[in-house]
Amino acid sequence: MAEENSANAPAPSLHIVGQYIKDLSFENPNAPASLAAGEAPEIAIGINVGAQKQEDGHFAVELTINANAKRGDTVLFNVELVYGGLFAIQNFPENQVHPLVMIECPRLIFPFARQVLSNVTQTGGFPPLLMEPVDFSAIYRQNLEAAAAKLKEGEGEQKPN
Repeated sequence: MAEENSANAPAPSLHIVGQYIKDLSFENPNAPASLAAGEAPEIAIGINVGAQKQEDGHFAVELTINANAKRGDTVLFNVELVYGGLFAIQNFPENQVHPLVMIECPRLIFPFARQVLSNVTQTGGFPPLLMEPVDFSAIYRQNLEAAAAKLKEGEGEQKPN
């Protein structure tokens, strides 16, 4: 009987309902001097993934990407992008939803966020910023390990009576 029910169960589905730029900031504080040729800049990039459950099996997943370029102590540019996607997720086992939202959803929208960063830096007068692919599985594992360590640290503390 269980096999019959699983055969009739609706198939799991993941759909992108829409994508959006929530926030975009580009600063070129030393222009036009920052556009002069010189040694290759140091570029630092940070990425964070956030998600919020919406109504009816929808999830808003947002990538926050911060990038800055410096040549010595001179800031060439700072860019912050919050790029999101609204996803409809249905018929997945509950234990698969969190990794799906935090790994697969960001992986689907990352190429679009990467393109926005590339266009913005190029429009700002610099060569396009081409980010390497991101391993969202590794970010997910690191965040789980950090949360577990924080929880363990909290358990080790004695609370006063």
